[in-house]
Amino acid sequence: MNSSEVLTRRVRSAAGAGWWTVLIVAIWMTIAWFVWLAILNAKPEWLLRLWGGGDLDWSAVRNIVLWFFAVFKLMLFTVVIVVIWLTLWASRLKRVG
Repeated sequence: MNSSEVLTRRVRSAAGAGWWTVLIVAIWMTIAWFVWLAILNAKPEWLLRLWGGGDLDWSAVRNIVLWFFAVFKLMLFTVVIVVIWLTLWASRLKRVG
């Protein structure tokens, strides 16, 4: 096995692992989003106390949760772009080799 075949194999393995990671994170985010929707709908008092109480109200909690998921989706989007690039690179390496 020459170095080109080894590189092709490694890139394909990285792309496959990346797609599995994207799938797992997308499932986790979907479940977490529904859990947060249920929590925000129920508005339990213990959550405000757990997060420090004081001046924290439910509009601030909604804002924090929204920002968390927005940033997490941007990070997931970045991973998807990298995995697409790895997949395309692997297919190019296969064609060239």
